[in-house]
Amino acid sequence: MSEGERLTELAKRRGFYFPAAEAYGGAAGFWTYGPQGAALKDNVEEAWRDRFVVREGHQEISAPDVMPEPVFEASGHLDTFDDMIIECGECGATHRADHVVEDNTDVEEAESLPNEEVMEIIAEHDVGCPSCGASLAGEPVDNFNLMFETNIGPGTSSPGYLRPETAQGIFVEFPQLSEYARNQLPFGVAQIGKAYRNEISPRKSLVRVREFTQAELEHFVDPEDDEPPLAEVADVTLPLYSGEAQQADGEGVRHLTVREAVDEGVVASDWVAYYLGVAKGWYERIGVDMDRFRFRQHLPGELSHYASDCWDAESEVDGDWIEVTGFAYRGSYDLDKHAAHSGEDYTVFKQYDEPVTVERPTVDPDMSYLGPEFGGAAGDVADALEALAEREPGAFDANEVTVEVDGEPYTVPVEQTNFAVEEVTESGEHVRPHVVEPSFGVGRLVYTVLAHAYTVDEVDGEERTYLDLPPEQAPTTVGVFPLMDKDGLDDYAREIAEALRTAGHAVTYDDSGAIGRRYRRQDEIGTPYCVTVDYESLEEDTVTLRERDSTDQRRVSIDGLAETIEGLTEGDTTFDDL
Repeated sequence: MSEGERLTELAKRRGFYFPAAEAYGGAAGFWTYGPQGAALKDNVEEAWRDRFVVREGHQEISAPDVMPEPVFEASGHLDTFDDMIIECGECGATHRADHVVEDNTDVEEAESLPNEEVMEIIAEHDVGCPSCGASLAGEPVDNFNLMFETNIGPGTSSPGYLRPETAQGIFVEFPQLSEYARNQLPFGVAQIGKAYRNEISPRKSLVRVREFTQAELEHFVDPEDDEPPLAEVADVTLPLYSGEAQQADGEGVRHLTVREAVDEGVVASDWVAYYLGVAKGWYERIGVDMDRFRFRQHLPGELSHYASDCWDAESEVDGDWIEVTGFAYRGSYDLDKHAAHSGEDYTVFKQYDEPVTVERPTVDPDMSYLGPEFGGAAGDVADALEALAEREPGAFDANEVTVEVDGEPYTVPVEQTNFAVEEVTESGEHVRPHVVEPSFGVGRLVYTVLAHAYTVDEVDGEERTYLDLPPEQAPTTVGVFPLMDKDGLDDYAREIAEALRTAGHAVTYDDSGAIGRRYRRQDEIGTPYCVTVDYESLEEDTVTLRERDSTDQRRVSIDGLAETIEGLTEGDTTFDDL
């Protein structure tokens, strides 16, 4: 049984996650988180919120899952949000062409290749259909848009889409959000929420799904003035798999500090380097195994249209590298697009320390000339002249100036433009921020944490499976058991369980079966501590406290038990200290 299969079996048996709607045949790419999985997912999200929102001083919003079509026209998703699809001519099954190549050849990151090259690789290796085995050679590789379309309101007059990322819900609201930030850069806006992608071939349980949760941060910065606090993470060592290393034989991951990565130019953006350093510590905090982890730089062919540089955090599970986070420097692409499509102001006014006097080129086109000369195009010609004066004032040095409107050239005598250079005193300027984006896939992180925590050892001559989860992430903090379900032990144990819940601990009560079996059940869901109430408890007000990983036990007082467990879970106390 592979690592992924073992994990999926445990996840379904112990209530972490399982396929949705199986009573009706299910639907690929949709999963239900069970009681343990929902709790683990919540804990991961809370740890993310603590590190990337609260401690960074950012805002958090919750935008709608459905947004109108113009939002995605502006963002480019309607035109560019595609995956490669290939259809088997024999059985009609559809597959992601890049995944078919990666699964059947030595080619890595086939997503970065053109469709034509993917077709050639499939033909060269005579790759077969994963469903029926028939050859896929010669079958076309096309683009498939991943957006889920819907209608807003009755009829079809208002098309909308389920958001494929939470980011656009932040970008489109920038004018309002910047007011909440008092128009002071830099500021960040975060969001944890659902996103939807109509995946061609969902697979590997939580790894590739059609509905998933993202935790995204959009950090808006002044590209001229704002610098990250690199000193805070300068000494953090990053496992970096650069684009250059990926394309060179025998090269692999380099371990560089954040400072070294910036100084050597391995990571181009200081802001991206800062968040790589912050995230490295956070991954360790939630239980990602750093021996099975790396940051991989996007190759030029796979770089998103909006990003000047992008790194993926990847975890290794079952021999495969899984992207769990993308770190991108998006520039001003998103705000440029929404400003152009909406007509709204997507800038922040930056106040100067002192007013400055500058020379400002202006035009005041003579419409009595432009109107008769250019007819209905006169207004657009005037706008084009204004834009040209701002962009290239030297163009007005000649006797005539030419502008282009809808692909047509229009030549105007400079004297009819009333071009002039005026001195203007300005108190500030409008700045369109650049965006730094760390985007986390919560489901993939849950999958990674479970896979990396899955441990098999031997206790008392028997094989034991347990999840080595950090106490902060464990779905349940403490299990409470009566040794026997009689003589008042059960009542006393229930009182203790209730007291621990009141103190804020996640508690499970279990009086079913032998005490050893109860321990094993809690070990398998990663519960770090178990409390057993026995006859001595009735006499001395003490209980047995058991630690998951070592299976060691200590006798502790019931008085202060909640505080003892809190100290253990927060790392203020070790089990050996008891």
